[in-house]
This record gives sequence, C-alpha cells and structure tokens, in this order.
Amino acid sequence: MNLHARRTAPRSGRAAVLSALLLLGLTAVPAAASDNRAHSPARVKPTIVLEHGAFADASGWNTVIQSLQKRGYTVIAPANPLRGLTGDTEYLRSVLSTLTGPVVLVGHSYGGAVITGAATGNPDVKALVYIAAYAPQEGESVAQATALGGGTSDLLQHVVARPFPGAAPGDADAYLDPAFFRQHFAQDLPAAQAAQLAAAQRPAAFATLLQPAAAPAWHTVPSWYLVARNDRVIPPQAERAMAARAHARTVEIDSSHAAMISHPRAVTDLILDAAGN
Repeated sequence: MNLHARRTAPRSGRAAVLSALLLLGLTAVPAAASDNRAHSPARVKPTIVLEHGAFADASGWNTVIQSLQKRGYTVIAPANPLRGLTGDTEYLRSVLSTLTGPVVLVGHSYGGAVITGAATGNPDVKALVYIAAYAPQEGESVAQATALGGGTSDLLQHVVARPFPGAAPGDADAYLDPAFFRQHFAQDLPAAQAAQLAAAQRPAAFATLLQPAAAPAWHTVPSWYLVARNDRVIPPQAERAMAARAHARTVEIDSSHAAMISHPRAVTDLILDAAGN
C-alpha cells in the first residue's frame, strides 16, 4: 500500500467536504456565535405616552418624564385639545398612529377617558395606566362616572366659564377658579406652586363632561390604577369603582388629585410596573 496515499486521503476528504459546503453557501459557525443565537433578543422598551387632563397641561408630568427618561424610555406627552371626548380621543389616536413598537398609555384625570378610547383596536398598546383618572364604560360620560360608588364633588360650583370661537350653543371653556384651585386640585402642594398651576391651567369645554365614551380598551388591555385617597376632583369611591370594573392592578396613596406632581415616585413606579420593569 502507498503510505503517502494513506496520509493524504483524509486531507483530500476534508477538502472535498469544505468545497461542497462553500458551494452550498454554508460556513462553519463559531461556538460563541452559536451561543449568542441561543440567547433571547433584548426586550424593546415601550414608548410611554402621557395624557394630561383638564385644568392642567403636559408640564404636570415633568418630574415623571425625567425619571422615565433616565431609565431609557422614550416619552411623549401630547397636548390634550380638551374640546370633547370624541374629538380628543381621535386626536390621541392620530398621535399613536405615528409611533412604532409597543406603547404604554398613561392618563391623568379626564386624560384617562381619552386613553380608554384611543387604545381600542390598537395592538401596539400593551398597557393602560390610570392616575386618579376616568376609565369610563361604553356609553358612559365623565359626569356619570364621577357619581360611581356614591361619591360626590362640588367642583363645578367653582369654575369660571369663558367663551371660545366655534363653541356649540351652550358650550364654553371651564377654568377652575384660581381662588379654589389649591383647595380642590392640589391641596398637598405648596401654595406658591399651586398658584402657578392655577395661572397656567388649560381649560376644558363643558362638552368633555357630557359626551358618551366609546368602547373601552380596558376590556382587552391590561390596566393599572392609582387611587388618590384625598382626591377632591374625582371622588375616591368613583376611582375605586372604575379600577375594580377594569380589573386594574390598583395601588392607593394619600394624595390630592395632582398625584403626578405631589407623588411622582409612586406614579413612576406604577408606570414602570406596567411597562414590565
């Protein structure tokens, strides 16, 4: 037997196998790369969308925004038109249509009613978070939801009505009287800070109280709810009733209606829980 042939045959065989693999477009994968493929891809952080309510603007979320951004979240806090539930909901829905990837929707006060309808039918919305907020049932108005659980509010006795162009007959902008703003909206904030909020408040048309809600997303989207025990805008009894009806994961804190300003840590923690962190 030719010894030289015996030594070279295995090499020729390996060369033939490698040539065949190259022809097929296959290459050997290093062990480290194989291990990396086995790992799950990094989870995509959801975009956090914060919706303000009446007698406030998006700046009320400032401390919460800062905390979320430090944790690597993309956050937007669009302006709420505050003209009526149907139009306000459609506006937020149009904002959501410009986003890609998972979304967590957060609403304060009347903003809760807006996120409730805007999320319906949107598969990218993974969680709803209500901060002392309305979570109405289909056909229910904000005024009707205020009475849930037997609670009452004398807020409307302390509003100042001002006309706005294009208002329907009988409609007007409602401002919370600055003389009563801290007492009703933010009694746990310093007087000077509450006065600034009162001066910069966004009014809501009376129509926001009366228009019926569309089908709510909380029937199918997981929900979280922060009940403000000392709320003088939405009765805490109504907040608990809405949270229970939505099967929301609920926390309660001793806070005024302005929980995102007076207790930003608790609000941020609830949002992070909903976001999966």
